[in-house]
Amino acid sequence: MRTKSTKKNKINVITLGCSKNVYDSEVLMGQLAANKMDVEHESEKDDANIVVINTCGFIDNAKEESINTILEQAERKEAGSIDKLYVTGCLSERYKPDLEREITNVDQYFGTTDLPKLLKVLGADYKHELLGERLTTTPKHYAYLKIAEGCDRPCSFCAIPLMRGKHKSTPIEQLVIEAKKLAKNGVKELILIAQDLTYYGLDIYKKRRLADLLIELSKVEGIEWIRLHYAFPTGFPQDVLDVIRDNDKVCNYIDIPLQHINNEILKSMKRGTSHQKTNDLLKAFRKKVPNMAIRTSLIVGYPGETEERFQELKQWVQDTKFDRLGGFTYSHEENTSAHVLEDDVPDEVKKARQEEIMDLQTHISWGLNQKKIGKTFKVLFDRKEGGYFIGRTEFDSPDVDNEVLVKANDTYIRMGDFANIKIEKTDHFDLYGVVVEL
Repeated sequence: MRTKSTKKNKINVITLGCSKNVYDSEVLMGQLAANKMDVEHESEKDDANIVVINTCGFIDNAKEESINTILEQAERKEAGSIDKLYVTGCLSERYKPDLEREITNVDQYFGTTDLPKLLKVLGADYKHELLGERLTTTPKHYAYLKIAEGCDRPCSFCAIPLMRGKHKSTPIEQLVIEAKKLAKNGVKELILIAQDLTYYGLDIYKKRRLADLLIELSKVEGIEWIRLHYAFPTGFPQDVLDVIRDNDKVCNYIDIPLQHINNEILKSMKRGTSHQKTNDLLKAFRKKVPNMAIRTSLIVGYPGETEERFQELKQWVQDTKFDRLGGFTYSHEENTSAHVLEDDVPDEVKKARQEEIMDLQTHISWGLNQKKIGKTFKVLFDRKEGGYFIGRTEFDSPDVDNEVLVKANDTYIRMGDFANIKIEKTDHFDLYGVVVEL
C-alpha cells in the first residue's frame, strides 16, 4: 500500500491526560509552526502523515487510554495510513523500556523533558527565543499558564515526581511575558496550573511567591480573570487569600485536592496534614474570602480505608459542602511508596464508594445552585451548543464545573464575551438565565 510520503509532511498532535499535557502540546506545536511546519491538534481530517501522541501515565485508566491510542495509531502505521509515529509525555517517560519492547511499531519514544530531541527528529530547530509562543488548543479567550514543572511532595500514591521530576518554578518575568503574548492574541482568562501552585517560588526565590505572581499577572492589559488550579493544602501561603479577596482579576475560586480526611489515611498518604488542620484551613478560606468557590478531589479505596474511615470521609463531605468535588478510585501504582501496601479494597467497593461520594456531591450541588436563583452573575461565554449560548461564572472552571445556559433564540452573545446573566432556574450542575446587560 502506498503511503503519504510523497506529500509535504503534516503533523497531527494527539493529547491525552491533564491540562499540563495540553500546555506541553501547545508549546510543541508553537515550535513546529515557527519552523514553518504544517501542524494540527487532534485533526479530524485524517490527512497527517506524522502523528505525535502526548501520553498520560498517571493512573490505570489514563495509562490504558494512552496505550490504546498508541496501538490504534501503530495499526494505522502498519496499514500505511501514516508514515511516522512518535510517542512523548508521561507514560513514555515512565515506561519507555517496556513500551519499546512491547509496541515496536513506534518510530521513537520521548520523555517529558525531551522537547528539543523530539523537534530535531521532526526536522525542526528548537527556538529558545519563542518564550511564551504557543499554538493554543483551547477557545481563543482562555488559556492555561503553566507556572512550574514537577513536584517535591512525597505523596505516597502519586507517580508524578517519577515522570515530571523535581519542582521547578518559571520566573515571574517570563510568565508575565507569556501572559502579555496570550492577551495580545485575545486571551481574557488565565488558568494557572502546576503540580503544586503553592510551592511556587521556593526553589528560585527561596520563598513562596504565588501572591506576588498573581499581582504581576493582574497588571497585564487584557487579562480579566486569573484562576488557580491545583493548590497543595500543606503550607498554603495565606497571603494568596488576601490577593484573591482584594484583586478583582483573581477569581474567587481555588482547586485544592485534599484527597481524604481520616488521620490514619492522611498519614499513610504522606500529606503532611490532619483532619483538624484541613478543617482549620477551610475555615480560613471561608473567613477571608466568604464567597470563594472551593473545588477539591478525593481518593476512595486507598489501602486501609475501612468502611468506618470511608463513612468519616462521607460525613465530612456532607458537613463541609464543597462547591465542586471530584471523586477518584485509588490506583495502585508501581514505584510509589504506597505500592508496598496491600491494595486491600476490592475494585467493586472502590467504585461503589466513588458513586456514593459523587451522588452526595450531586445533592450538595443542587442545594447550592438553588440559592443562586434570582441572582445576577458576570459570565464568560465559551461556546454555542444546540439552542443555547454556554458560559461560566468566575466560580467555574472549563470542562469540570457548572455552566450557565442562555437561550439563543431571543439574544446573541459573541464567544469570548462577558455578559451579566440573571439566573432563573437551575439543576444539579447547570444554571439557566437571561441577559440583563451586555
